[in-house]
Formats: sequence, structure tokens, C-alpha cells
Amino acid sequence: MSKKWFVFLVLILCSCTSHDKPLVSFYYWKTVFKLSKLEKEVLKDNMVTKLYIRYCDIDLDSNKKPFPVSPIHFEEVPNEFTIVPVIYIKNRVLLEKNTNVEDLANKVSNFITQINTKNNLNCSEIQIDCDWSLQSQNNYLRFINVLKKVSPKKLSATIRLHQVKYYKKTKIPEVDSGVLMYYNMGTIAPDSAISIYDQQIAARYLSSLKKYPLPLNFALPIFSWSIHIRDGKVMGLRNKLRRENLDKDSHFKSLNNIFYKVTKDNYKAGVYYRQGDLLKLETIVTNDLKEMADDLNDAKSQQPKEIIFYDLDEFNIQQYEKNIFQEVTSRF
Repeated sequence: MSKKWFVFLVLILCSCTSHDKPLVSFYYWKTVFKLSKLEKEVLKDNMVTKLYIRYCDIDLDSNKKPFPVSPIHFEEVPNEFTIVPVIYIKNRVLLEKNTNVEDLANKVSNFITQINTKNNLNCSEIQIDCDWSLQSQNNYLRFINVLKKVSPKKLSATIRLHQVKYYKKTKIPEVDSGVLMYYNMGTIAPDSAISIYDQQIAARYLSSLKKYPLPLNFALPIFSWSIHIRDGKVMGLRNKLRRENLDKDSHFKSLNNIFYKVTKDNYKAGVYYRQGDLLKLETIVTNDLKEMADDLNDAKSQQPKEIIFYDLDEFNIQQYEKNIFQEVTSRF
């Protein structure tokens, strides 16, 4: 074989390797780990080998001290999967001037070790989920640096779109990789705009992806929620309400593709709805996921290793056709 043909063959092989289809992964965000039959089928059908499991939230107690909220409880042990513990830190924890980030990093590392030991689990990576701000930036970056010193695990961090575009101001955490959270782009509001995903909002940030130096995987939404509105004000988010359920309930009347109006006072799933209240349904349909994948693929600077869907829940996955997760990842 001539040298020219050998170089050509190497280039072809490298090209194929660099464009390998990303793996399908999932976030698991419930407080009790127990997979339903459907959830197991989805994991098997999509050859999923990795789960990102929320181990706890970290919030402030009444004395403004960090503490773990709703730690994960394993009713079954997912030994067949690579597990990545995810710790969600509320930004106000790092905004608190008396928060000792060195102590917090040590406690987070020990907390993960305790849960893994108790459940006979191993992990080689930890992920920190925090929407840090300019005001909490120094505490957050210092927390990451200390955690890297006290834990031998690889470290990843969630990254928001604004942190990609303005990374020179928001800074880049010293982690091994990041996950771009491609959802929750807008404001939870009583208007007709969808807060989970808005292509026009995303477009303002996507051009910055090619300049972002941290290797990124992408997290896509498969959840839905309803915004409860009363007298033009947001009362709260209501989960696990489907259009077909509301259509069968005489207390709710469809106004259009987004809004339902409450026709009579009633309680539904423990929530009181007053006559005249509105429910704004926000859902992510199949075409949304394909659109997200295409836009990210066009904007990316490097091939992601994983597409992580948020989140693995029977209620969420029931609304999609069986092959949707493989179909979305194949677009990269």
C-alpha cells in the first residue's frame, strides 16, 4: 500500500470514529429508585448503559446552613448500569456569605460515598448541577476545585445556555466535561410563551457553542408540566397532567392548544382549582426533540458522547413512540 493510500485510509477511519452516534442515557430524578416494567424496557431497547441519578438536593436550613434534601433511597440496586450521582445545589446555598465551601465539598464527597457503600454501588464520576450566577460564581468555582481535590472521581457539571454565551464572565468550572441543559429557556409566566423550549430563544445562544472550550454532552427534555394561573398570576407548577385527562374532566374546558379554563371549583390531585383559573400546558412533542437535535448538531463544535434525556419516568416516556430516543441521537 502506498503512503498516500495509507494516509487516506487513516483519515477515513478517524472521520468515522469521530462521528460515532452518541449513546442514549437518562437522568433519574425521583427520590426512590425503582424501575417500572416500561422503564426497564426503554433502557433495554435503547441499549442504555449509564444513568445519572439524583442523589439529593442541597438547600439551606433554618440556620442558613447547607443540608441534603430528600436523599435517594434505593429499593433496587442498578448494578447493570454505570451510575453517575448527581447533586443539585440551589444557588442560594452558594450566595449565602457564611457557606463554607470547603466543608460543603467534603460533605458532598462523604455523602456520596455513604450512599454507595450502603447500596454496594460504585461510581467513577460525580456530576454537580447548579445554575450559578455572577454573585455566586466565586463560591461555586472554589467548591468545584475543592471537590476535585477531595474526591478521586471524574467531575462533570451542568451548563446553561447563558453560561455558554457569556462564559468569559460566568467562567468555566474546572471539570472534566459538561452537560448542556437544553431546556427551561424561558420564564414561567401567564402568557402564551412556552418556558421549557423555545427555538427562537435558543437561537440567540447556539452560535456561541463553537467557541465554548469545555467538552459537552447534551441533555434534552421529555418532561411536561402545567402552569396554574389565577387572576393573571402564576400559582405554581402542576405535574403529571395530560391533555387527554383534562379533556375527560368536566371541570376543565379547552380554550386552545395551550390553555384550559376551570369551569367549576374543584380539587384535582390534591390541588384546589377555582372557577376561572387557567392551566397552561407545556409539553415537548417528537418534532420538538428532532428540531433540538438538528439545531444542536448544526451548532456543535465537537461530537457529544451522550444525549441524556430528562427524565426517566413512565409518565414521560409513555407519550413517545418506541424508537424516538435512538432516532434523536442518530441525528448527530
